[in-house]
Amino acid sequence: MPEVPYISLSELLSTYKAVIEETFQGRYWVKGEITLWTPRANGHCYLDLSESRAGRIVAQSRAIIWNRNYQRIKDKFESATGTPLGVGISVLVRVQISFSETYGTALFIDDIDPSFTVGEKEIARKQAIEKLTKLGYMELQKELCIPDIPRRLAVISSATAAGLQDFVNHIEKNPRGYAFDLSFFDAAVQGDAAAGSVIAAISEASEGDFDAVLILRGGGSENDLACFDDYDLAVAIARCPLPVVTAIGHDKDFHIADMVACEFVKTPTALADLFIDRFAEAEDRAVRAADRVRTAALARVSAEENRVAARGRAVASALLALHRSAERLADAAASRIRNVATVKLTALQGILSLLETRISSADPRTLLAKGYVLVTGADNKLLKGVSRVRPGDRIGVRFSDGSVIAHVSDVIREDIDNEKANAS
Repeated sequence: MPEVPYISLSELLSTYKAVIEETFQGRYWVKGEITLWTPRANGHCYLDLSESRAGRIVAQSRAIIWNRNYQRIKDKFESATGTPLGVGISVLVRVQISFSETYGTALFIDDIDPSFTVGEKEIARKQAIEKLTKLGYMELQKELCIPDIPRRLAVISSATAAGLQDFVNHIEKNPRGYAFDLSFFDAAVQGDAAAGSVIAAISEASEGDFDAVLILRGGGSENDLACFDDYDLAVAIARCPLPVVTAIGHDKDFHIADMVACEFVKTPTALADLFIDRFAEAEDRAVRAADRVRTAALARVSAEENRVAARGRAVASALLALHRSAERLADAAASRIRNVATVKLTALQGILSLLETRISSADPRTLLAKGYVLVTGADNKLLKGVSRVRPGDRIGVRFSDGSVIAHVSDVIREDIDNEKANAS
């Protein structure tokens, strides 16, 4: 079998290296996506750069940033973009191609162009943010407060803007039935004239009696939404005397208009929910307050009832004590009355007995029984003396055991000698 001509692997790779180094002697700007990022403790950084098409990697190479260049390149990129270098970042880097028979091809990176990654618009965006922050515009809207019950809303959007109808349907058909007063201000929300159009709408809405100004636009491309990173629009939002709420783009989008606004949400539907929730929170607070008032009132009523009941018991006790005291006083008074009455009655009985004695003593029958007589004249009236008696008068004489009728033969007066008279 004839011997097949061959060369060694080292000879092949040495030839390959010579061709590469002879062909690619300078430095080249290469774009790619970082798919591996491995900073080392010694200050070197090892990474992989790749290129993809339709989701498939079509090219890939090892790359190295030596420690003498790493910190400079890293600081340059992050200062310009505000984003740390790492996996997933598309970069434009200056490389020198190197080939090692042992390690293969490698790209030595010695510079980077941040503007490729962020683009000119992104750099302008960063500069606008720095200027707005420096001038204090970032905080102006944060000093405003959306009312607890935000009913009057100024809505700035294009009539054909994606998401506007979703917002209107969601807020007007909310399950709790809250009524909102929506006023629409038509404005362009994409294109070169969009920023100026929205600024004019903000100025017009600021003159109305609204609780908040809403700026909304549904999803779109970066170019479609670029107007919401406009510096002048951001200033107009910041200086608006009414709270401004934004809902711009997709969940991943975050624009300068969102940064300077009083509040921002991700979608128009979330914007509707924000105000519905404010109403619900106010209603819930009112219900809780009513419950607290009701509970406090019931507690107060209960306390008053207890206090009245206690007072009632005290009054009843006092009345009972008074009643008992009155009974004791009445008993004492009755006893005193009985005593006084007894004494009085005894005295009266003594007087009565005396009177009875006197009456008895004065009773004619008593006198008659002692031998006295009662003499009546012709007129049947008692004779107490002789002044009404004349000789010849008929008189009656009453004894204890009967009466006699006599005729007067003579009347002897007191001045005549009694003995003579009696002798007669």
